[in-house]
Amino acid sequence: MKLIIAIIRPERLDAVQEELRAVLDEQDNYRITVDPVQGHGRQHGDVEYVRGQPVQPRLVQKVRVMVAVNDPYVDRSIEAIIEGARTAGDGAVGDGKIMVMPLEEVIRIRTGERGSKAI
Repeated sequence: MKLIIAIIRPERLDAVQEELRAVLDEQDNYRITVDPVQGHGRQHGDVEYVRGQPVQPRLVQKVRVMVAVNDPYVDRSIEAIIEGARTAGDGAVGDGKIMVMPLEEVIRIRTGERGSKAI
């Protein structure tokens, strides 16, 4: 079991969801958590003007997408996120990052199921 965390552009969320749905939606087993986040990297935010003075924001608005998947779905999920999050062409600075972490245990609170069945 793996936890896939993707930091993407907010405007690409719908496309990422559609791509994930295509590879994960088996008998309503598709689960996703989305959070608004802020961060910085190579992408710089748009210059804003405050009282006539240009201000470069330190943080850029992004969306964090978290998906817990069983091992057979890891590569498919990663490819789906890349396909949905990449901007036109070869992509651009600020398209995001994907991080994959092992999950030691998953427990469904309602039923007490554990492991891959709980996902």
